[in-house]
Amino acid sequence: MRIWKFWCGRLSLAMVAALLASCGGGGGSAAATASVPKAATLSAQAALGEKIFNDVSLSASGRQSCASCHDASQAHAPANALTAQLGGPLLDQQGRRSAPSINYLSFNSAFRFEADGTPTGGFFWDGRAASLQAQAAGPFTNPFEMANADVQAVISRLAQASYGDEFKRVFGADILSRPADAMDRVTLALAQYQKEDTDFRPFSSKYDEFLRGKVALSDQELRGLALFNNPSKGNCQACHPSAKAANGSFPLFTDFSFDNLGVPRNPAIARNADPVYFDLGLCERPELASRTDLCGAFKVPSLRNVAKRQVFFHNGRFTSLKEALTFYVQRDTNPEKWYPLNADGSVHKFDDLPRAYVGNVNTAEVPYNRKPGDSPALTDAEVDDVITFLRTLNDGYAPR
Repeated sequence: MRIWKFWCGRLSLAMVAALLASCGGGGGSAAATASVPKAATLSAQAALGEKIFNDVSLSASGRQSCASCHDASQAHAPANALTAQLGGPLLDQQGRRSAPSINYLSFNSAFRFEADGTPTGGFFWDGRAASLQAQAAGPFTNPFEMANADVQAVISRLAQASYGDEFKRVFGADILSRPADAMDRVTLALAQYQKEDTDFRPFSSKYDEFLRGKVALSDQELRGLALFNNPSKGNCQACHPSAKAANGSFPLFTDFSFDNLGVPRNPAIARNADPVYFDLGLCERPELASRTDLCGAFKVPSLRNVAKRQVFFHNGRFTSLKEALTFYVQRDTNPEKWYPLNADGSVHKFDDLPRAYVGNVNTAEVPYNRKPGDSPALTDAEVDDVITFLRTLNDGYAPR
C-alpha cells in the first residue's frame, strides 16, 4: 500500500490562486529551483557530452544515438509512437519498456527507502542506476539499444569520431588506451551535459509562468488544476506534487517514488507473446528479489511535458492522454474496458501480473478505491479538464 506524503485539500477556483502559499509540499527531490538563462557556453566536458549524445556512430548499427530515443523537440522523449524503441545491430530489436523523457532528471537522486518504507529515487523505470552517469552507461552495450559488444567497442568507435582528439585534450592524451577509464569519462561527459544544458530543465511552461505570476490560467485549466489536487477526485498530486515548495522551488510533478497501478498487458510488446513472461519492475533487481511486495512497481514519472508523449506507462500500453487518464479513474469501476475476459466470462483484472502478485496493486487510494458499479472519481468532462491543465506543463510556452 502506498503512503501518500503530500496533499493540498479541496480547491475551489477561488482558492487555486492561493495554492502556492497554502500548499508548501513537494519539497526535497520533488521540487526544484527555477532555471536560470541558458549559459552561452558549456564546459569542455559538457560540450563533449553534447557531441556524444548526438553521435550515431557510437552504436553497432551506426544509426542510433542517445538523441534517437530522447529527442530535444519532444522534451527528450521519443519522437514516435512506438510502444518500445527499436535497437540492436540492425535496429530490429524491440526494447522491454517505453523510453521516458529524461528532462528534469538532474534533480533525481540514488535509489533508497524512505523512513516510512517508500521506495524512492534511482534512474530507469526500476531505479537500478544510481546517477545520471550510471544511467548513461546502460544503452551503449544493451543488445536492444546501441548494442556494442563491450566497452572496448564503444571506445574504438569514439576514437574514430571527429571529436576524438578533443576527447583526449580534455581527459588526457592516453585516455583511449584505457577503455574502462575512457568509458567512465564518456558517461561523465553525458551526465555533465544533462546537468549544464538548461534545455533539460527549462521550467518554461505556461504553468511555470503562472507560478511566476506572469500569466493567468483559463477557467478550464483552473478547474483541471483543482481536480488534479483534490484528494477525493483526481488525487494526482499524491505522487505528482504541483505546488512550489516552502523555499520557493518549482514542482517537478513527481516525487520519484514507485507505484503498482496494474496497467494492462500490452500485446504490442513482443515478449508478451510468451504467457509466462512478466515484467515485474522493482523486484527484478537482484538485490530486491526477496521483496516480492515490490513486484509490479515502477517509477512515477514527471508529468512535465506529458501532453507531448505518444505512449504512456512503462509498457506503453496507452497511446493517448485521454485513454491513460480514463484508465486511472475507470480501472476499478469498469474493468471490462481494460482487461480481457476469462473463459467463464469474468474479467481477468491486472492481467500483466502473476496471480501471486495481484495483491501488490494499489487499490486503497483515490481514484483506485472503487468497485464495479461505482461512479468514477472523475467524469468524462472532468478528465478533459485535467488534460487541459496538463497541457500547461508543456515547456516552450509563448503567450499569444
